[in-house]
Amino acid sequence: MVDFLLKRLAAIVPTLFFVSILIFGLQQLLPGDPAVALAGEDQDPNVIAHLRAKFHLDEPLPVRYWYWLSGVFHGDLGESVRIQKPVVELIIEKLPVTIELAVLAMGFALVIGITAGIVSAVLKDTAWDYAANIFALWGLSTPNFWLGILLIMLFAVKLGWLPASGYVSPFEDLKANLASMIMPAFVLGNALAAVLMRHTRSAMLQVLSSDYVRTARAKGLNERVVILRHALRNALIPVVTLSALQLGELLSGAVLTEQVFSIPGFGKLIVDAVFNRDYSVVQGVVLFTATAYITLNLLADIAYFLVNPRMRA
Repeated sequence: MVDFLLKRLAAIVPTLFFVSILIFGLQQLLPGDPAVALAGEDQDPNVIAHLRAKFHLDEPLPVRYWYWLSGVFHGDLGESVRIQKPVVELIIEKLPVTIELAVLAMGFALVIGITAGIVSAVLKDTAWDYAANIFALWGLSTPNFWLGILLIMLFAVKLGWLPASGYVSPFEDLKANLASMIMPAFVLGNALAAVLMRHTRSAMLQVLSSDYVRTARAKGLNERVVILRHALRNALIPVVTLSALQLGELLSGAVLTEQVFSIPGFGKLIVDAVFNRDYSVVQGVVLFTATAYITLNLLADIAYFLVNPRMRA
């Protein structure tokens, strides 16, 4: 276990270093000058020169990268040139919103995807199996923004049950918070549920045909016990890894969904920063989400190591 962790941790450092270079390099390809955008309509040359010197925009690219990387090592991800606020504070401000949306979406995905996958595998080649596969195909092929617009038209415009957009903190009004988050969470969870359903079905079909399942049935065990205790426990091993990776994708920010529902999370923060040429915010948020994704990937590997006896052997 220790050797496994050391190997995984040793791979994280060069990965993050490469990610930092990629983030900083691609950011420079964005069109426009943040100093010119920040200077306003007058675009006074003296103001532009001052802003470029203040944010090191007049320095060579390797020097600017070193300034940024040295700040990262000290916990400083820079300062937003537009909002005049540290990027760390913006991340702390938006992180609870993104975590809540990700957790709710994963809840929908796990409940719908695993349940549909079990039913599809147990009732193979029946109407339930075909219906579950049609659901998975629909979930994989439906764009999130289009499904979000349809839900808004139905539940907000036609029925008036839910708010069309916006966000309310759970500490202010829990009921209003859930009402504002249920549609975007379902939109995100719908696509993930389709992926989980396909993986759960495939794993369950493989496990149900194994020798130990046939032995359990030969002993006269109840079919529900055979499916839930013997088959599902082993079939969920790859699903655990996949769920951790999907949670990392959700934490990186669901850009289109957050834009459609005006959810002030990481996705909307990155989009606004790109439009405003706010380099520091884009670099800081993307680096943070990449680190969170790599960390969750490590936790997924550890979970797979713990639940799979063959890995421990």
